[in-house]
Amino acid sequence: MKQLNQEEAKRICDRVLSFSKADECSVAINGSRNGNIRFARNSVSTAGLNEDRRLVVTVAFGKRQGTASVNEFDDKSLEQAVRRAEDTARLAPENPEYVTLPGKQEFKGTGEYFASTAAIDPDFRAEVASHAILAGRKNKLVTAGFFTDSTGFETIANSKGLFGHREFTGLDFTCTARTEDGRGSGWVTRSASDARRFDAREAAEVAMEKALRSVDAKALEPGRYTVILEPAATSELLGRMFGAFGARQADEGRSFLARKGGGNRLGEKLFDEQVNVWSDPWDKDVPVSPWDSGSMLARQRRDLIKDGKVANLEYSRFWAQKNGVTPNARAGNMIMAGGTKSLEELIAGTKKGVVVTRTWYIRMVDPQSVLLTGLTRDGTFYVENGKIKYPIKNFRFNESPITMLNNVDELGKPVIIGPDEVAYQMVIPPMRIRDFNFTSLSDAV
Repeated sequence: MKQLNQEEAKRICDRVLSFSKADECSVAINGSRNGNIRFARNSVSTAGLNEDRRLVVTVAFGKRQGTASVNEFDDKSLEQAVRRAEDTARLAPENPEYVTLPGKQEFKGTGEYFASTAAIDPDFRAEVASHAILAGRKNKLVTAGFFTDSTGFETIANSKGLFGHREFTGLDFTCTARTEDGRGSGWVTRSASDARRFDAREAAEVAMEKALRSVDAKALEPGRYTVILEPAATSELLGRMFGAFGARQADEGRSFLARKGGGNRLGEKLFDEQVNVWSDPWDKDVPVSPWDSGSMLARQRRDLIKDGKVANLEYSRFWAQKNGVTPNARAGNMIMAGGTKSLEELIAGTKKGVVVTRTWYIRMVDPQSVLLTGLTRDGTFYVENGKIKYPIKNFRFNESPITMLNNVDELGKPVIIGPDEVAYQMVIPPMRIRDFNFTSLSDAV
């Protein structure tokens, strides 16, 4: 795949816009090179490289819209794509929520591209897998994992003078280690934009250490416990809550931010005062696109939760117009403030509690309270007098992140967590939470 630079991408966008006869026209170009390696049972199972490049053109005649895509960038192909989009728009019903395209925006670069990651090759991927495979064999453990790396670009433009171009890199790694008899399991995840901040050996060792420590798990009665949650255990829970910060969801009574009798809970204190969460596309640890691809609006640093209070809501262009307020871009990352203590130091300060490595199979029970159910997995431990005493069997839990963030005892030092199911890049601290609700035992390891 050819990585288009800004000048090349703008030339293509200008050609597309010049072909359009519609009232409005927007263009998006995406290109990526994605490498991967997968291993299981201490052997590499698959490896590959996927390259793709695509252009999407969307046009509007009044409130009638049409879209077409193409992966050939010669003039004939580009013009044909525009004509297809226009033909579709003429046949489409009017979109009652269509809002005219935004004008020119200022997109400040966020530093998402790192040469160290762009240089990843098959040898690098093989070395990542080999650290886990060889260490697994040495420790009589069975390992499985997946490593992916990506290098790409994105360009947006429209007929009102808007233009943006970005280049980015990223990598993600997960590894599971199990004892040969299946009685112990450990897991780890790592993400980074810069490959120099990724240590495959360190990551694999974390998974293996947990696998060895989790053998011979004891049953603990379900109930409410003080828990020390690793960041990977909370990211999926918090991500579902962060995804409910849309003003429309709240105003229409479809989220936990809906106020009884109508309206939303902007400005209300819903969490412990220690809770501070914001979005910042220029964060050095989790830089993201300077714009929201859906709205084409420039992102800004924005507080979501400030000292426990709901500080801001997300307004789409349509909902902002309907309510007479300024629209804002959907966040691309979520950053939660913490303290200075490590996970181990949080454990050391716990009289009695449970350490949770990971939560999984999470399902929504009640959207209006964000009540979730799920299971612990890959290393759950009982703590007494500041020390891990023994591994325990996994639990099913029924808990809401809203309740969790009202029961914060102490927060540790934040760490990077890769994209969750809501696609946020995240920085989250380990946290000690009171009265976490474990409802039953699980036989899963």
